[in-house]
Amino acid sequence: MFSKSEITDILKTDERNEEIFFLADETRKKYVGDEIHLRGLIEFSNICKCSCKYCGLQATNKNIERYRISVEEVISIAKSASQTGYKTIVLQSGEDGFYTKEIICKIIEEIKKLDVAITLSIGERSYEELKAFKDSGADRYLIRIETTDKNLYKKLHPNMSFENRIECLKNLKKLGYEVGTGCLVGLPYQTIESLADDILFFKEIDADMVGIGPFIPHPNTCLKDEKQGSFLLALKVMALTRIMLKDINIPATTAMETINPNGRIIALQKGANVVMPNLTTSEYQKKYEIYPNKAKINKNLNKYSDKMHLIGRTISSGYGFRDKKKPQ
Repeated sequence: MFSKSEITDILKTDERNEEIFFLADETRKKYVGDEIHLRGLIEFSNICKCSCKYCGLQATNKNIERYRISVEEVISIAKSASQTGYKTIVLQSGEDGFYTKEIICKIIEEIKKLDVAITLSIGERSYEELKAFKDSGADRYLIRIETTDKNLYKKLHPNMSFENRIECLKNLKKLGYEVGTGCLVGLPYQTIESLADDILFFKEIDADMVGIGPFIPHPNTCLKDEKQGSFLLALKVMALTRIMLKDINIPATTAMETINPNGRIIALQKGANVVMPNLTTSEYQKKYEIYPNKAKINKNLNKYSDKMHLIGRTISSGYGFRDKKKPQ
C-alpha cells in the first residue's frame, strides 16, 4: 500500500516504471486471474444537458448531429449481443432527460430477461431514480469523478456540483450497486498531487470499477488547443490503482488505444482486465464523439478471443462481478 507521497514520487519520475507495471500485472493475476471480461457498450443518446469543457457531447457544441436510439432498437442490439455471448450490457448516454425513470426502467427490465448483467452510465440521477433502476434489475453504475480536485472540477464542469457528484457515488453504494468511477489524466491545470488524490479516493470509496484514460482534446471545445494527456502517465495511474485496489475491475479504455495503436493490449498487460467493445451501430458510433478519432474494437467474440490468447488471456463466460476473495 502506497502513501500519497509515494504515489506522487512514482508518478513524477520513470525510475520505478517497470517495477510498478510488473507488480500491477502480478496483482491482477493473483486477484482477478487471466480472464478478460467483455462489456458490450450501447451508446443510445448523444444529447446532453451538461457542458463539461473536455467533452465533445457538451450542450454548447453546435457542430454535432444529435441522436436518440429508440427503446426497441436498444433492446434489439442487446438481444443480438446476448445471443453472441455477451454477459454484460453497458447502457451509456449523455445526460438526456428524455429518457425518464419509466423509460430507463422499461429498457432494464426487457434487457434483464436476456440473462445478462446491466451497467448504467447515464449521469447524475436522483436517489429515487437510482433506486428504481436497481429495483428493475440494474447491477452496476458508472459515474466518473474525472478529478477529485474541487477547484479543477468546478472549472471543467460549469453549473455542476462536485458535492452532488460525491453524493451520487454514496447513494449508489447505499443502494447496493457495483460502483464505477474514474479519472482523466492530463487535464489542463491538473497536478500530479491531485492524481495521487484520485487514486486514494478510489480506495477510500472502495470503488468496484475504475476507468482511467488520457485527456484527448476535442476540436469543438474550448480545450481544443490544450496538450493531449500522456499515455505513459495514464498507464501508471491505472497500474497504481490496480495495486491499491487489487480485486476490482479495470477496463483497458478506448482512449488508451486512441493515442497508442497497441494501447489496449499494453493496458491489459499492466493491470487491466476488462474490454468494452462498442455494439452501437456505425451510423450512431461516429456521432458519439466525446473525443475525436475513437479507436474501434472487433466485437466478434471469437476473433477477439483469438487475439487475447496471444497474450495468455481468455475471454470470460461469466457476468464479471467483482469477487472480493483471497488471491488465486
